[in-house]
Amino acid sequence: MRLILITLCALTLNVSAFEHKEDTLTKKKGDNLYIKARPKKPSGPLMVTSLNSFVDSINSTIPDSMPFYDWITNDIHQKKFNFGDIKDTITISLNDSNDHYTPPVEGKITSEFGKRRSRYHYGTDIDLNTGDKVRSAFNGRVRISTYSKTYGHVVVVRHNNGLETLYAHLSKRKVKVDSILTSGTVIGLGGNTGRSYGSHLHFEVRYFDEALDPRDLISFEGGCTHFDTLAISQCNFMYREELKLMSAIKYHRIRSGNTLGHIARKYGTTINKLCRLNGISRNKILRIGQRLRVR
Repeated sequence: MRLILITLCALTLNVSAFEHKEDTLTKKKGDNLYIKARPKKPSGPLMVTSLNSFVDSINSTIPDSMPFYDWITNDIHQKKFNFGDIKDTITISLNDSNDHYTPPVEGKITSEFGKRRSRYHYGTDIDLNTGDKVRSAFNGRVRISTYSKTYGHVVVVRHNNGLETLYAHLSKRKVKVDSILTSGTVIGLGGNTGRSYGSHLHFEVRYFDEALDPRDLISFEGGCTHFDTLAISQCNFMYREELKLMSAIKYHRIRSGNTLGHIARKYGTTINKLCRLNGISRNKILRIGQRLRVR
């Protein structure tokens, strides 16, 4: 098998967990070629940055339990690959004889994955009381255990199937970086730290740092996964179209002296369009600090 090495961007896969088979011609007899495969260990990391090459390699060279290619313990989200353009379906294991899903916490869903006002919410919020135990959803290893201005006390666990789960707004962290966890291990206590309004768990699921709607794999009401495997395809990333629309939207924060006419001129639009976008009349009194949509 020949692996295509393309270095368009820095996506590196750890290949220490498997061996690459290189086909070697041994002899020719008549019209038949006799091929003998001999094992060859890669001398270094495999660079796979072509989407098609990467997807093709999933089922041919990389086992479902492949490790991630890096181990960054000080960056919660580092863009790795755009799975929004994925062509094939990648199937990963969620439950088997060695691993299974455990609900991080039992509680009511208070906010779903998706658009939330002018921002996008990349996780699912679960109600809890400060001090409630929060558990690891699957077996894994702690990659992040830190305090963030937005996430508060946060833990990120990397799982053997390629998924990562994130647990944010904790009041206390119970695990350290590199801790090996089994499904159900207490990773922290629920809280209200960081950019949070009321005690809850912000729970994210990501694949190569591409956000997945946790409901794609989890039935929170049933406390289980929908299936024992998860098929990842373009369908999981359709929300990117919504992100494109949101990125085209622009707001202006009202300052002292601003008028609709002044704002319209500044953004190359008209008062009528501003009124239509914001559902207001031309005589609307603008308040300082108010956000006005201009596109």
